Amino acid sequence: MPKVRTKDIMDKFKMELISGEEGINRPITTSDLSRPGLEIAGYFAYYPKERVQILGKTELSFFEKLGRFEKEERMAGLCSPITPAILVSREMDIPQELVDASEKTGVPVLRSNMKTTRLSSHLTNFLESRLAPTTAVHGVLVDIYGVGVLIIGKSGVGKSETALELVKRGHRLVADDCVEIRQEDQNTLIGNAPELIEHLLEIRGLGIIDVMTLFGAGAVRSNKRITLVIDLETWDPKKQYDRLGLEEETMKIIDTDIQKLTVPVRPGRNLAVIIEVAAMNFRLKRMGLNAAEQFTTKLADVIEEGDR
Repeated sequence: MPKVRTKDIMDKFKMELISGEEGINRPITTSDLSRPGLEIAGYFAYYPKERVQILGKTELSFFEKLGRFEKEERMAGLCSPITPAILVSREMDIPQELVDASEKTGVPVLRSNMKTTRLSSHLTNFLESRLAPTTAVHGVLVDIYGVGVLIIGKSGVGKSETALELVKRGHRLVADDCVEIRQEDQNTLIGNAPELIEHLLEIRGLGIIDVMTLFGAGAVRSNKRITLVIDLETWDPKKQYDRLGLEEETMKIIDTDIQKLTVPVRPGRNLAVIIEVAAMNFRLKRMGLNAAEQFTTKLADVIEEGDR
């Protein structure tokens, strides 16, 4: 199923449908927009007909200077069988030639009251968000001190219980069990919960609880950028775990590498506090303060002084 149709942008930006109603469900496959100034001037060699077309004051004022035959020819060229929509900004009058060509080919013509630049900006942001590559990850997403922490691990390791403790400590739940992730930019991953399980948390022995009802609206949020991954795994006595924090491991989600920390789980370890401190330490590192590197530098200095 197409992620975005022409009807979606019409409803989102409250546009007026002028003509071409039969094409209102055409799919939009790219977030790139086009302002067809060259095409109105008669140059169609590289016409990006698969894009949403936006006609502003510049294009329509030039169009009015054309002859009747040229007007009909240019608008017929704009209305291709795969063009998702032609938008007219600033609530300007729609040329009759565009309406006629639109009705023949079923290309929707929509009118907006926004200025051309503002319409282009808002529409691009909307389409990039909706058309971004997506995936789903089994885990829990929590906003901890402004850091989007994705908690992953095998089923039953304690992800949801840890999330519940974090919520009790004042942090905000984004998603439990299934985290839908979209890549809005090359290094930007946004996570949210599927609509069916939004604000819900599953605790073995208790069942499903509604976090917003129990803890208030301040305990949840609808989406959050993911910047840190915490991998909970059962403690393996034979495995050597990083004790200094110098090793940086990453996890690839879609096309983005996210820093990952592996936290071993065993009785007596307070995972909520550990993850909370991991988020704070992550923020410090981004501010240029790395405790592990400072310790290593001091240790090297002490060793060097002892060798003298």
